[in-house]
Amino acid sequence: MQVSVESAAGLQRTLKVAVPEETIEKVVATRLQSLTRTAKIKGFRAGKVPMKVVKQHYGQQVRQEVLGEVIQSSFYEAVTKEKLRPASSPSINTENDEAGKGLEYTATFDVYPDIKIADMSGQKIEIPNCEISDADIDGMIETIRQQQVSWKDSSEAAGDGDKVTIDFKGIIDGEAFEGGEGKGMAVELGKGRMIKGFEDGLVGVTMDEERGLDLSFPEDYHAKELAGKDVHFDIKVTKIESAALPEIDAEFAKRLGVADGDMDKMREEVKANMQRELDAIIKNKTKQEVMDKLLDANKIEVPAALIESESQNLMKQMSNNLLSQGMKPDQITLEPSMFNEQAQRRVALGLIMAEIVKDQGLEADAAKVKNYIDTVASSYEKPDEVVKWYYGDKQRLNEVESMVLEEQLVDWVQQQAQQETKNYTFAELMYPEKK
Repeated sequence: MQVSVESAAGLQRTLKVAVPEETIEKVVATRLQSLTRTAKIKGFRAGKVPMKVVKQHYGQQVRQEVLGEVIQSSFYEAVTKEKLRPASSPSINTENDEAGKGLEYTATFDVYPDIKIADMSGQKIEIPNCEISDADIDGMIETIRQQQVSWKDSSEAAGDGDKVTIDFKGIIDGEAFEGGEGKGMAVELGKGRMIKGFEDGLVGVTMDEERGLDLSFPEDYHAKELAGKDVHFDIKVTKIESAALPEIDAEFAKRLGVADGDMDKMREEVKANMQRELDAIIKNKTKQEVMDKLLDANKIEVPAALIESESQNLMKQMSNNLLSQGMKPDQITLEPSMFNEQAQRRVALGLIMAEIVKDQGLEADAAKVKNYIDTVASSYEKPDEVVKWYYGDKQRLNEVESMVLEEQLVDWVQQQAQQETKNYTFAELMYPEKK
């Protein structure tokens, strides 16, 4: 077998492979000989069919089967010989497979890049720090209180914080538009959930009042056909309700699960829940910081085939999410190219992390795996069965081991790099979009 390698753009490689006819013919002859014992051909008894007849009937078919197998085996042998690491399935172009002339083909594929992990000691990793204050706890309790609001019919004019139920009809350029009409829609004034001016325009309305609003859809409105357009809404008020908030007292504490209604215990439990959420945010933020630094320090070329494959996966995930939210298939217009940047990042990180795991000999710590599973199981009624469920399926266990191994890798990077603590308020970490 003759093999030559050509390097194309980036990580693409082309193998030219030539397999001599005698190699192919030897396998074909063996297959045909075997068929003489099993072939059923009219006019001949089973096991008595001459080789010449078998070759006439099955020669071409057998040769094609053998050629396919030879391409597979010779490709594997060639990449092993040339010390190549294919990152994608090869694109095979058969240049010659005529009987008596052997086999010649080219295989084009991407290879994995050679990665040498950079020294991370010069990288600075920001570690968030946050202490939950009494004011933070007060704020969380008020948020919970707001979530337990009840509504009472009101005969007063609607004000900020009230809920107004309306029938409405939207008009653009003198005509109604799709989705611009509804009945019994509840609007909480002051929440900012409607387009600019809509909620403000309902302040002061009274029961059964009819009112017109002249507004404009924002330029970045999600429905592109409406973005930036002037609109008139005819509105009729069918109900006005005022909010009734619960008192923060022993009954409130009981509703939060504190059986004896002790207010101090309630605050302790609220703080404990806040701390769990905060710890998760800090962990994720630190992980994101570590991943960013890994990418900054290790600039690698990524196989185009892997980016394409990951883009396809991300597109399918997004499509499934949109379908689960009620969108129709014909409303989803996604292209793999829309996810290329995200796919490149994920593939690059995967390659870099795999190299670190190999170089450092990292393995998922069995004790940490068990601790994770025990923690998850503890929230169920029968934790022992949940533990058995994880350990009873290799794939499920592998998923946990992968998560634990990733955490260990993040810890390793932190140990190599310089760590800098940065103080945050609870709100800054939990609600960064409100900055």
